Amino acid sequence: MIEIKNVTKSFSSRRTIDHLNLTIPHGKIVGFLGPNGAGKSTTIKMMTGILPIDEGTITLNGYDIEKQPMEAKKTFGLVPDHPDMFLRLKGMEYLNFIGDIFNIPSDIRKERIERVTKQFSIYTALNDYIQTYSHGMRQKIIVTGVLLHDPPIWILDEPLTGLDPKSSYLLKEMLREHAEKGNTVFFSSHGLEVVEQLVDEVAIINHGKLLFYGTLQELREQNPSNDSLEEVFLEMTNDA
Repeated sequence: MIEIKNVTKSFSSRRTIDHLNLTIPHGKIVGFLGPNGAGKSTTIKMMTGILPIDEGTITLNGYDIEKQPMEAKKTFGLVPDHPDMFLRLKGMEYLNFIGDIFNIPSDIRKERIERVTKQFSIYTALNDYIQTYSHGMRQKIIVTGVLLHDPPIWILDEPLTGLDPKSSYLLKEMLREHAEKGNTVFFSSHGLEVVEQLVDEVAIINHGKLLFYGTLQELREQNPSNDSLEEVFLEMTNDA
């Protein structure tokens, strides 16, 4: 479970997140929607301890991300919007680095690395440097790192960007399976069709404020004049 309580974040004199309250339960896939600059990535960076919180609190499975950072960070895996990290490491070096951080036993580590990287078709590239990978391959190696330590909470910022259709389908199946086991999946996306196909609930944010949180059915019932999620989203986030 992710609990965001009265969270505010400002940069210079501009308030990016404005008293945001949001609770993401266990066993759900929740899509996080908003136009560019709405505050999605800033929220995710505060959730994961990358950015400090100006006001309010964020807890992950009961651990405060600022007061109990080590405990909180053990509960989640993050796929950032730009997977350009650890470029001077080889793929296998990166995965072993993740395995060492989370104390993954060697036999479990070996099995998970081989299984997931073969599914993502990057197994033969594990001895290559990540800087030689395409964007999609970098995305896959980061996702593999998340799956390696199998945290209860998955936080993903535009996770399907750059993935080929097969890998995109595979990741969506993994997200469903993770939630069906009673875990939490929270992901941001601009792909409204993907969100419509995949999520149990959706949160819509604009100018740092939560506009809606609930099921797609509830969203449609509140906006009966619109036929599609795209139309609802555009009307809700239309500044005019």
